[in-house]
Amino acid sequence: MAIFDFKPGLRVVPVVHGSGSYAKALTQTLLQEPFECLAVPLPRSFASGVLAGVEKLPAVSAVVQLAESATFPFDADESTPNAIDATVRSRGTYVPIDPCQAVIAAIRMAISERLAIEWIEPESEEFVLEAMVFPDAYAVEHTTLERYCAAVLPAIARPSDASHSVRLQKVARQLLQLQDRYISIVCLCNLQDWPWLREELARQDALTDKANSQAELAMESWRAEAPVLESQNYAIDPRTHLFIQGELPFITGLYERARAQWDDDARLSTEGLKELFISARSSYRTDLGNRARQITPLLISQCLKYIRNQTLLERRMTPSFYTIVRAAQQMMGDTYTIHLVNAAKEYPYDDELPWPMMKMGIDQADLPDEGLTQLQSRLPGPPVEWRNLELNRPGNKLDKKSWSSRWNPYHQCSWPEEDTRIESFRNRVVERAQSMIGADLARTEKFTTSIMDGLDLRETLRHWYDGSLYVKILPPSIGHLDATVMLFDPEPDPREYGWRATWFAEHIDESTLAFFATPFTKEMLGPGVAVSTYGGAMFLYPPRPIEDIWSDPRLDYADTLEQRLVAAACMHSQSRQIAVLSHTAPGLVLKHIAKRYHRKLVHVPLSHFADSVVQQLRMFHVLNGKHVRSYAAHFIRKA
Repeated sequence: MAIFDFKPGLRVVPVVHGSGSYAKALTQTLLQEPFECLAVPLPRSFASGVLAGVEKLPAVSAVVQLAESATFPFDADESTPNAIDATVRSRGTYVPIDPCQAVIAAIRMAISERLAIEWIEPESEEFVLEAMVFPDAYAVEHTTLERYCAAVLPAIARPSDASHSVRLQKVARQLLQLQDRYISIVCLCNLQDWPWLREELARQDALTDKANSQAELAMESWRAEAPVLESQNYAIDPRTHLFIQGELPFITGLYERARAQWDDDARLSTEGLKELFISARSSYRTDLGNRARQITPLLISQCLKYIRNQTLLERRMTPSFYTIVRAAQQMMGDTYTIHLVNAAKEYPYDDELPWPMMKMGIDQADLPDEGLTQLQSRLPGPPVEWRNLELNRPGNKLDKKSWSSRWNPYHQCSWPEEDTRIESFRNRVVERAQSMIGADLARTEKFTTSIMDGLDLRETLRHWYDGSLYVKILPPSIGHLDATVMLFDPEPDPREYGWRATWFAEHIDESTLAFFATPFTKEMLGPGVAVSTYGGAMFLYPPRPIEDIWSDPRLDYADTLEQRLVAAACMHSQSRQIAVLSHTAPGLVLKHIAKRYHRKLVHVPLSHFADSVVQQLRMFHVLNGKHVRSYAAHFIRKA
């Protein structure tokens, strides 16, 4: 604490706003040595509102003070970055009551420790604080607060605004006056004010009593000339918590949970990302059910590694929200990313507050009585900016109802890109099945003149004692497979897979397809675009016209959906073998069905293929006519 000591009984501690790591480090530092009074960099007109807001924590709120004048320091110009919106008719300042704000955390600690709190910022309608970009405050978790501030000190520029210098003079004078009332004082100040406030304190401390009296008279005169309106507390719309909190609302919730349960909150600003991804995965699975792709721990680990690399390229220690969302979109798809964004914006301690609610934005807010208002934070964190990232969001209930009512049941077709993928997958299944046909006829014989199909290591080691070599002889692949059955759900429920259809090929490279799937009318993505999930499918290649297997009376003896698919494949196949892709080998009932048509089922385990690939293939889109293909790409997204 030596670097913060200005003189005996007065410590000046700099603050970086909007960082949970810095807030935690600050409270730990303040608890190390006892003191009598906490001086905070806020005007006294905010005192009652801030104290009331802190008492309501962990619920997030804001204390707003509007300016009497409705004029702006400059005219709105579209060519000016961050220009004021033409609809803004008032302006003011506000204090965010956020648990991850260092000043708010210190006030919270002072109230619990029954310490005196003094408000040393001069009253003013305008609050001017030059924006500065500091090193990531996450660094304080790996070093001390003193070392962090000392490292930043050479980069802090002297304030160029005259009003800024005048404000520091008044703060310094008030601090020196407080020493007459308290034995030990801890003063919090903005980090960019820290060296210049100490300089001003040293200068005024050296003044004569006469000069001090003149300065006091000047300050009293300034106070009389700067009346301000009363501050008012506001609750925050839960949808806009992201704009007022220094950390992501989800991360702030983890800090508050650790505080309530007395858990270790070390490195929550980064370690909390893992819990964020897991929370988003839970809601994602609940929403999509079987259609959800597998978000494995390995995939989350790879995504976090990608986020780390992007963060280092941006010369940061903790990732921005944009970096997190962009990485999730690129590795896990739009649907999961939407759940991730919603989880990141969710704050679990959103209690009802006895104040009117306002909607926050970047340097703006929608107040219940004033409308759109330009607001400047009294505790400004790192600069923020808008960045564009396109995510295909699902339609609302009204849109889906409208799209469903306009659906023409006599014009349905598939999405060509998905047709190509599923046909490619069918080829892989057929190749795997052909390699398995006759595998039980493979034999091993003693090496003589040729190694045949390769050395049989198992048999060679078994006869190691006589030094003999044994080779494998694999029979040639005979015949071909023209029918493939894929059973994705081991126990399909007819109530879940209520849509059954037979589709015919559009060209020679497609198969005749019969399938049972979830009703597409329940998942409308856009006008003429719906999504469904395969429960099972049968492919006939080369394609040929067949009777709809779901209305063919010759197959009515089949009791279940998978039995009907296998029976149809056996009836329409021109080859003796039928490839069956499923989780488990076909049971006795399916084998009896195949025997009825003098066919043999070749089982290809579904575990031979990646779960993520299978889940992507199971989800397919249905278009209401070929003309929809011209715009369907805007609505189609992979889960």
